[in-house]
Amino acid sequence: MSRAEPLYDALARTLDTVGVDAAPLYLAKLALALAHELGDTERALDLIRECSKDLERAKC
Repeated sequence: MSRAEPLYDALARTLDTVGVDAAPLYLAKLALALAHELGDTERALDLIRECSKDLERAKC
């Protein structure tokens, strides 16, 4: 199992739980909380930009 697999599973389960309507707000709150924990604004901004690319291929 990859290190990302439990994260993906937890995220998928939580998105199912919160539902389609609340998912964008949940993802925004999660991204801000993770960026805060990361403690590196520039790195967080880089990740935001990187993860917005090639969404159809899930490159991030």
